[in-house]
Amino acid sequence: MEIIDEIIQGLIDTSLLEWAGVIIGTFYLILIARKNRFGWFFAMISTSIYIYLCYQAGLYIESGLQVFYFVIAIYGWLSWNKIPSEERLIIRWPLKYHLINILISSAVTVLLGYIMVVFTDQKNPYLDSFSTVFSLVATFMVTQRVLENWIYWIIIDTTLIFLYSSRGLHLTGFHYLIYTIIAIFAFFSWYKLYKAQKIENHIHRA
Repeated sequence: MEIIDEIIQGLIDTSLLEWAGVIIGTFYLILIARKNRFGWFFAMISTSIYIYLCYQAGLYIESGLQVFYFVIAIYGWLSWNKIPSEERLIIRWPLKYHLINILISSAVTVLLGYIMVVFTDQKNPYLDSFSTVFSLVATFMVTQRVLENWIYWIIIDTTLIFLYSSRGLHLTGFHYLIYTIIAIFAFFSWYKLYKAQKIENHIHRA
């Protein structure tokens, strides 16, 4: 009960800026899950807010990641804007791409976490490093409409629930719980679209 009371009090004490970041960020994810390019516009706004919030919370790596998100949001907007909605096809990466990504990202996670331990007062350095490094490729995968990006996000968002809650950003921790749920639904939604694409391509080839 004490933990629940702490979370409730944390939500009550949540700043208006964090509320704005959560609400705008939710719109971003829902729109992206629907392959709507305007999701990237909401991403630009929410990441701008979280650059400041993460820095204030001592999550320096996460703050830097939000800068990357902002740049990627611009790239996503420009690339998706060039392609009509019906032509934004979903693709899949071969297994070897994922294995290479996991191996390299894991090595970079350990290295970055160690650097943060030695040279900064970074909180939860290895967990923050994990979410940051793996989010880089996962975000790029979203811009390329790679189906498996949602599997990455389910794992990443789960770790971020704990990371943000441990730094007193309880609303954002709850926000990532919502993100996790949306990512699960988005995976199945994109998978259905991917299967429909394959059937349509097969019909055209026949």
